[in-house]
Amino acid sequence: MRGKAHLSRVVFWNLRSSDHDMASGGESGSNQIPNTNPPGERKVFCVKFQREMEGLDEVPFDGHPLGRKIYDNVSKQAWKMWVEHMKMLMNEYRLNLGTQQAQEFLIQQMDNYFFGEGAALPADFVPPGSGH
Repeated sequence: MRGKAHLSRVVFWNLRSSDHDMASGGESGSNQIPNTNPPGERKVFCVKFQREMEGLDEVPFDGHPLGRKIYDNVSKQAWKMWVEHMKMLMNEYRLNLGTQQAQEFLIQQMDNYFFGEGAALPADFVPPGSGH
């Protein structure tokens, strides 16, 4: 699938993007949706927070139905939380995003994080600062 092939590029784009980059189009391409509202005015009912909040300015990745579903249902704040969780998953599982297996794993985790039972933590994960 085309969306999976672009996931690693989008993951790294999101990891290096600040709040302002997303609003200003930190990456050019077909994943940008024309936005007639000034940044911050697009609202969505966020599935993570269960309330209306500021929505994303762009579809997180194109060519995959999950990208559009996230754009329509996930707030910027929830997306930032996912990016932090994704970084932890990438580090703990030592994912190589050049492999289809790693990309499919992250897509499944992303879907679970927003629309399922939540993304699972690695069995031996110790949160930073827990003193272990």
